[in-house]
Amino acid sequence: MGFLGGAIGAGLGAVGSIFGGIAASKAMKNVKNNINAQRSANRDWYDRRYNEDATQRAEAMAAVNRVEQQIRERNRQAAGTQAVMGGTEESVAAVKEANSHALAETMSSIAVNGERRKDAIEAQYQAKDDALQSELNDMERQKAGNVGQAVQGVVQTGVNIAGIL
Repeated sequence: MGFLGGAIGAGLGAVGSIFGGIAASKAMKNVKNNINAQRSANRDWYDRRYNEDATQRAEAMAAVNRVEQQIRERNRQAAGTQAVMGGTEESVAAVKEANSHALAETMSSIAVNGERRKDAIEAQYQAKDDALQSELNDMERQKAGNVGQAVQGVVQTGVNIAGIL
């Protein structure tokens, strides 16, 4: 009975090792799928945020609206001054040019800030993607180690069975 019990025990150990390896492999596959889903969501976030039009963001539109309101007010004042005091067309043209310059400066500032924002978004995306890729690499290393251990367990079981026979 000792021989048979040893063989059955060794066989059960091998079967348990195989089923344990299968369960671990399924769990690892689920984790890998979750990480890949996170990478995909990160990519979607990046695509959405990186490609936003900086001039259409709320703070940019508010800045443009403020400048345009100031321009309208200065144009009204220049036209009123010309009507009341008899100002020249050149003075009105100078005010309008200054207003155009102010709007151009505002738009330039929005563009510069938009580029800085894109750089920050790209850096944030890269950092998260690198971390997720690192997790995937660690999983592959762990998987390789687990396969090695499973093979070693099967070999040891074979040796044990051979020793019993």
